[in-house]
Amino acid sequence: MIGKITGRIDYRAPDHVLIDVRGVGYLVYCSDRTLAALPGVGEAVALFTDLVVREDLMQLFGFQTLVEKEWHRLLTSVQGVGAKASLAILGALGPDGVSRAIALGDWNAVKAAKGVGPKIAQRVVLDLKDKAPGVMAMTGTLAEAHGEVEAMQVIESPAPKRRPAPAPNQSAQSEALSALGNLGYGPGDAAGAVAQAAGENPDAETPALIRAALKLLAPKG
Repeated sequence: MIGKITGRIDYRAPDHVLIDVRGVGYLVYCSDRTLAALPGVGEAVALFTDLVVREDLMQLFGFQTLVEKEWHRLLTSVQGVGAKASLAILGALGPDGVSRAIALGDWNAVKAAKGVGPKIAQRVVLDLKDKAPGVMAMTGTLAEAHGEVEAMQVIESPAPKRRPAPAPNQSAQSEALSALGNLGYGPGDAAGAVAQAAGENPDAETPALIRAALKLLAPKG
């Protein structure tokens, strides 16, 4: 299994890139969103990858984050969702958007992806809703974790580096989900409430997330 690729981009196509890894070229298919975020031809790149092998086909798919890769794996486990549909969903929503849509049961957001009809969108939400909390707790990118892209680049003159934007407080979300589970709330309902609370206040710590999620879960009327 090829789990990651680190090399230089030889060329870009509408749905894939060719990455040169020490003289060996790998065709890596990516979502529109991931392709748009990749550097130009000749520049270093690092991607998590998933290799699909069938009787008459072998394809390599690339992802910027482990969250994106995990959602691709889960999406393609849903009946009727192939790699193309999965990349369309990830391209339209991004991994965070997929997490939020599935946790909230928002199948209309999933349906917005090209080629995804309402029946498939509803099936995606129903099949994966209880798996959203585990994926939401994942974080980190290959480049941030290993620094392999930076190691490949030759810097001619020193220049200040832009720091990546901080990710949402995944630890607080995970702790809030655990607390709601201990209170007896189902995984799907808890994930939806925490996702909504975190979306409204991305900097909230665990206690604030729990209070906000409990308000959302409280009976209306």
